[in-house]
Amino acid sequence: MRAVDVATTQQATDGASFTLASMPDQTGRLAVVTGANSGLGFLTARNLARKGARVIMTARDEAKGQAALRRIKAELPDAAVERRRLDLADLDNVAAFAEHLVADGLPLDLLINNAGVMMPPRGLTRQGHETQFGVNHLAHFALTLRLLPLLSKATGARVVTVSSDLHRRGRIHFEDLTGERSYSRLGFYAQSKFANVLFGLELDRRLKAAGLPVISILAHPGFAATNLQTSGTTGLLHVFMRIGTRFLAQDAEQGVLNQLYAATAEGLHGGEFIGPAGFREMRGPPSRVRPLPAATDRDLAVRLWTLSETLTHLKFPM
Repeated sequence: MRAVDVATTQQATDGASFTLASMPDQTGRLAVVTGANSGLGFLTARNLARKGARVIMTARDEAKGQAALRRIKAELPDAAVERRRLDLADLDNVAAFAEHLVADGLPLDLLINNAGVMMPPRGLTRQGHETQFGVNHLAHFALTLRLLPLLSKATGARVVTVSSDLHRRGRIHFEDLTGERSYSRLGFYAQSKFANVLFGLELDRRLKAAGLPVISILAHPGFAATNLQTSGTTGLLHVFMRIGTRFLAQDAEQGVLNQLYAATAEGLHGGEFIGPAGFREMRGPPSRVRPLPAATDRDLAVRLWTLSETLTHLKFPM
């Protein structure tokens, strides 16, 4: 999936024995999982619920969200799971979702920024942002800041932002953020995943500086077989993704371990990045990995953060 020296992976082995069965008990914890109607989001919600967490599943499509909820309840009748609508392509809807949750007043232990779109034709969100940047980055930026009051109430709260190994091919197109002049499906997907990493690392710096009891951790699933690879693609890219998924990808149950490890494993620290330990981070057990060096550039992160505050009309801390 990418051309990068294998040495960029820090082969930590502490996640090698992590399985769904060994995942720590989550009883008493409240989790919000975006994009929980399918793929890795669904598996994340199901497995957190299986371990005792109360889970709020979000989905844009109410019918699909309800169907996902029924699947979990059929398997886990006593699970504390509920569905709420969240349209990440509309920052007004993100605000309304967060306002209702804040009104509930319950401490939030886990926010899993999982939802995303991958390589669709160029489009714009309701507020006029390029779709992949708007959904994958800006909406999760806004959601996280709006939910900080609830996260700050919890003990040991975590924000897990799901990126991709393709962040290594990304850069922020500050001069053409909407892709009006030149749009590449892969290039703007990589931009959004690069933005996820810049955001996750800068969020952790700011949480620490503000003395807030919340940590920010990044995760990526490697090359995992989900519907994300083919739901937005068309033409030759769609064919390539179908073939690659069939012959190269690990199954989704293995890929989801990375974000579950980031969300639940003991001993993790803010600013860490969890991804597969195997060849080119495509597959394998969870491990600590290194982001693209440019993603650790503080000046670049601050520039993106300032722009994101401007575009979402929000300020940290909330």
